[in-house]
Amino acid sequence: MHCDITIQTAPFDLGAEEAMLRAQAGDAGALVAFQGMVRGHDAAIPLTALFLEHYPGVTEAEICRIAEDAAARWPLTAVRVIHRVGSLAPGEGIVLVLVASGHRAAAFAGAAFLMDYLKTEAPFWKREHFADGSLRWVDAKASDDDAAARWA
Repeated sequence: MHCDITIQTAPFDLGAEEAMLRAQAGDAGALVAFQGMVRGHDAAIPLTALFLEHYPGVTEAEICRIAEDAAARWPLTAVRVIHRVGSLAPGEGIVLVLVASGHRAAAFAGAAFLMDYLKTEAPFWKREHFADGSLRWVDAKASDDDAAARWA
């Protein structure tokens, strides 16, 4: 399986990333893409930015481990994960997960597994910035833990 993990501040281009993954995916019959965006509507006070920090080197290694776990469960031919860090505005892309496989069920399952474990295992720290000037660190959510637990 070809695996490519990138942590970056710059926006990503879904079309360009898909084309690169297709070139690396061999004879894949399915490609699943998930793009997560920053929400700005979850609090009573509008969100103006989400600031993400990570532990360089450790974060990439953990995401690679998660991708390898996915490839051990399903016959994946290629995985591409891009996660952004720094200050992101509502509506901006925060994460891109692309998974290729010979068949759609494996590609969908692999992508869902990756996202569930990215939310719970990848070392990122998120701080919300609100329109009133207040800040709040984002806590882990029980619903994310429940989603990851379904793969145990």
